[in-house]
Amino acid sequence: MRTARIAIIGAGVGGLAAALDLTRAGFEVLVFERASAPGGKLREVEIGGLRMDAGPTVFTLRNVFDELFADAGENLDQHLKLTRADVLARHAWDSSSHLDLFADPNRSADAIWQFAGAREAHGFVRFVAQAKRIYTTLENPFIRASRPSPVDLVRRVGMGGVCDLWNTQPFASLWQSLAGYFSDPRLRQLFGRYATYCGSSPFLAPALLMLVAHVEQAGVWYIDGGMHGLAVALAALAERRGAEFRYGSEVTKIHARNGRVSAIEVDGREPILVDAIVCNADSNAVAGGLFGEAASNGVNATPTGRRSLSALTWNLLARTEGFELAHHSVFFSADYRAEFDDIFRRRHLPVAPTIYLCAQDRRDAAGVHPQQPERLLCLVNAPPTGDTHIFEPAEIASCETRVFSLLEKFGLTVHRQQNASLATSPSDFNRLFPATGGALYGPASHGWAASFRRPGSRTVLPGLYLAGGSTHPGPGLPMAATSGRLAAACLFEDHASIARSRSVAMPGGT
Repeated sequence: MRTARIAIIGAGVGGLAAALDLTRAGFEVLVFERASAPGGKLREVEIGGLRMDAGPTVFTLRNVFDELFADAGENLDQHLKLTRADVLARHAWDSSSHLDLFADPNRSADAIWQFAGAREAHGFVRFVAQAKRIYTTLENPFIRASRPSPVDLVRRVGMGGVCDLWNTQPFASLWQSLAGYFSDPRLRQLFGRYATYCGSSPFLAPALLMLVAHVEQAGVWYIDGGMHGLAVALAALAERRGAEFRYGSEVTKIHARNGRVSAIEVDGREPILVDAIVCNADSNAVAGGLFGEAASNGVNATPTGRRSLSALTWNLLARTEGFELAHHSVFFSADYRAEFDDIFRRRHLPVAPTIYLCAQDRRDAAGVHPQQPERLLCLVNAPPTGDTHIFEPAEIASCETRVFSLLEKFGLTVHRQQNASLATSPSDFNRLFPATGGALYGPASHGWAASFRRPGSRTVLPGLYLAGGSTHPGPGLPMAATSGRLAAACLFEDHASIARSRSVAMPGGT
């Protein structure tokens, strides 16, 4: 029996995880990526001859990647050098109100005690315990499993788990829930920011997103050489296992025959016959017809009003002085609700944004900072309107002036250099990731039903599977990798009859 040929569209983390599992299962795997390198949103740029991350900057849930590499017969530590962070992030509200969170929750509780008092520290302890309970409740029946309906989820947890599900407070917003743990508005703002990890507003996202606190406590890691190294390592291993990568190759159409996928067109050339496809593009690109009518009929579109956050970012080389940056530093808006109203209601750049800075050359050591201009990624949240609104240079420059002026009020001076900065707007993100408007996290997680509306691995069109941050279980590197593994497992299950005649297996992972 011939080997089934699988096409993977997009070499993002979800596509790479699927490629690794499918090659291991004995399939012929072709990976098509229109960019010149793997990674998707996990990308890097070059400024002044230096490479720097321009996408995700936080590496968590390393066990997801430990399992992925182990199932391929490899050890993650043999491919990447990882160092566990001691300081999770540094937070500031003005030039004197600063708070660090630590990998050790006892140190964080002590820091909160000093910052806001004993009551808030005790609230933090309860908050972290609840975050762990929520994650434990949802990990196997939801996060690591194929997308369930609400009824399916109840069935999976069983009668004994229904109480645990209810305790996730599915109908409360994250912001409402935080009031039960913290009376200090600064701490509600800090932990409400976890909603933005999946591109959402803390005032609209469900309380279960407090599980991000547990994810951080389980470990935040630095990757030597930068985050993009993860994509390079995954692609290299998949290639060694037999996957064929074709960079600079854009899939322009998915063909169907006899009610299932049959071929793909690349750059408009002659179709390539395939037995199945894992599409790691945003699901809205599929639904919007970017791959043709046959594929679009199999996926529901995300309405514009349900898109997640976009961003306006600056990669730059610059000297800094004043405020002592950590690897991750957050400078909070004076009016958090107005920031999200600007983005999600008024659909424009926030007047007073929260500012995130990743100082890529810094680690945990206090008082130690580069003597030369350092690599920085500065980010503010933005509306996902990159397909309907052109972010002109003047608008971007105005926001840049406002952002770096705000940083000076926090005590941080960034000495920017001419021609040593690269801005990326929602319009740019929409060009990089078409049909999204620049939304970086797929659908926003607003309301209790949002997670159930996110597309699953299987589509209505047999042979077409979805992976990536816009699909279940959601955005973020470990979730995207999990989506790829789920897609591979579904494909393997559905296509076992056309796999190699020898016995194959899909152990571990999902």
